[in-house]
Amino acid sequence: MKTDMIQMDSVDVYDQYFGLETLHPLVNVIDLAEATRFPTHFIINYGVYALFLKDTKCGDIRYGRQTYDYQDGTIVSFAPGQVAETEILEGVKPQAKGILFHPDLIKGTSLGQEIKSYSFFSYSSREALHLSEEERDIILDCLKKIKLELLHPIDKLSKRLIARNIQLLLDYCMRFYNRQFVTRTNANLDVLSKFESLLDDYFQSDKPQTVGIPTVRYFAERVFLSPNYFGDLIKKETGKTPQEYIQGKIIDTAKEMLLGTDKTVSQIAYELGFQYSQHFNRVFKKHIGQSPNEYRKMQMVQ
Repeated sequence: MKTDMIQMDSVDVYDQYFGLETLHPLVNVIDLAEATRFPTHFIINYGVYALFLKDTKCGDIRYGRQTYDYQDGTIVSFAPGQVAETEILEGVKPQAKGILFHPDLIKGTSLGQEIKSYSFFSYSSREALHLSEEERDIILDCLKKIKLELLHPIDKLSKRLIARNIQLLLDYCMRFYNRQFVTRTNANLDVLSKFESLLDDYFQSDKPQTVGIPTVRYFAERVFLSPNYFGDLIKKETGKTPQEYIQGKIIDTAKEMLLGTDKTVSQIAYELGFQYSQHFNRVFKKHIGQSPNEYRKMQMVQ
């Protein structure tokens, strides 16, 4: 099977590939029901932002080695720099609606300043947004409003109105993802439990000395989630970020070692993964209000 490689540096590249009309050089509302070309297997290296609502099961989208949890009435999104592979089922015409917009469109707008806050653009496999019928209608209405603005003659308010309507669409997606985190509580708690177990195992092994202080990505990969999705899930369930969880574990372990062993502060810092004991001292004092030595002496006299 022939696989096309697409470097999507502009909206027009996508429009030409599917035989769609380009209404604006930096943004387009996509309806694949209007496509005149139907590629079946392609890999896209995104240079634009993209968000798609899939109406029917017509194939698979893979991000890395995992296949998206992507069924009827679900949304996936991509940011510049991401690569995704799509395979359309033989004889099936894709049914999907969505939007593409170039980073240049939002420069100098409030959306441009806040685009990084829409963390779902960096979610990956098994992390699609599943919509209710009411939520689906809201998304379609947002896309319709953007399309109407694209059909309107360009004037000095066009960029602002387009950007604001895209931001409204993304705000709704954020709200619906927050709802999904709540409705998938049981699955989320499984991830949280696994995270806590992995955290314990890490600091009970020699990894801190050989690898260093663990990253959020280290744990996200081991529960098969993207770092952003993993971080948002943990924050939603606990009120703490994964980084705060990791630092909390480091401080708790440090306290046990300071009070339960005769190891020096430098030895403890090394065993916890710190390259320099001064760094460990700063982290400990920031959380406890005392240096490790001050903490040890204070606890010993009580």
